[in-house]
Amino acid sequence: MKIVIAPDSFKGSLSAKEAAASIAQGFIDVLPEVEIVQLPIADGGEGTTETLVAATSGKLNSTTVAGPLGDIVNAQWGLLGNLETGVVEVASACGLDMLEPKERNPMLTSSYGLGELILAGLNQGVRHFIVGLGGSACNDGGAGMLQALGIRLLDEAGEELARGGGSLHSLNNIDISTLDFRLKDVRFEVACDVDNPLLGELGASAVFGPQKGADAQMVAELDANLEHYAKIIRKTTGKDIALTAGAGAAGGLGAAFLAFFNAELKSGIDIVLDALNLEKHLENADLLITGEGRIDSQSLHGKAPIGISKRAKCYQCPVIVIAGSVEGDVKLIQEQGIDAVYVVVSGKLSLAGALAEPSKNLTLVSRQVAKSWLQKLNS
Repeated sequence: MKIVIAPDSFKGSLSAKEAAASIAQGFIDVLPEVEIVQLPIADGGEGTTETLVAATSGKLNSTTVAGPLGDIVNAQWGLLGNLETGVVEVASACGLDMLEPKERNPMLTSSYGLGELILAGLNQGVRHFIVGLGGSACNDGGAGMLQALGIRLLDEAGEELARGGGSLHSLNNIDISTLDFRLKDVRFEVACDVDNPLLGELGASAVFGPQKGADAQMVAELDANLEHYAKIIRKTTGKDIALTAGAGAAGGLGAAFLAFFNAELKSGIDIVLDALNLEKHLENADLLITGEGRIDSQSLHGKAPIGISKRAKCYQCPVIVIAGSVEGDVKLIQEQGIDAVYVVVSGKLSLAGALAEPSKNLTLVSRQVAKSWLQKLNS
């Protein structure tokens, strides 16, 4: 028997690699003779760079950039094994986890540091980038990134806008003549973990603003600011990206890539699974185990467990999800091709208890999964 274990990270507790090892241990305890393949995955969010670099025998690099609130931070970017493709991710430069809850303010947070990461790759000759958009702290429509790359965002007086989503209402003109000339030859594959548009009730501000520190009034203001921003973009470029699927990813960074660069928004999980050559492992697999920290309504919009389960079903491979917690109707998840869902946080174990010993608790649940699977095989 061959089992492929391919979880995403359990955010705040375990990396994808640590989660895979914890799940594998649970199966080894019950089924020691089984062949186990560990394939940590990512969907465009935190950990995408490390996952792709490891999968292609590439190289991790670091550089200093402006963090989400402008403080200097050390951020990673990757060069894949082909020595031609760079990988950058929002989470490394302007990630939500870089801020304490009391510091989170999408009126002020900026994507400027992501632009600086791209510049670091450009300086090393990279002309093809994979960009992971998950886990951002900003809601500025990618304005900060554009500023870092040379585009001038000007108010009515011709002054450069302050960084952050709160200043976009003052935008009067976008000057693209100062954009770094090297970008005309660059291709971006933008790894989206969501398919939300830029504006409206399913847009960047309404759906993701609250987790970035926005109250109801701020959400309304941020959405109005992005609507104004989209109008100026349309005036400047002729492109209407307000309702394009994925434009709302990472606080609107998806919109900026679509409007100003040679960019394609793609499923982040598909980019990663292609790099991992998942099909090779699924061809003769008997079971796929995947998972992440929380399964909820957003999991239906391009998250890792759904993306990988769809591929597994092409090979008639059963799929089991192990989640830290589940919010909402599990049936909606199972309709996406998942055979069973197991949860770490349950009536017997609180969230605090699960987080106190995440690896141990994930292994314990994995043993239960392995025992259930063995019983099914023997029945």
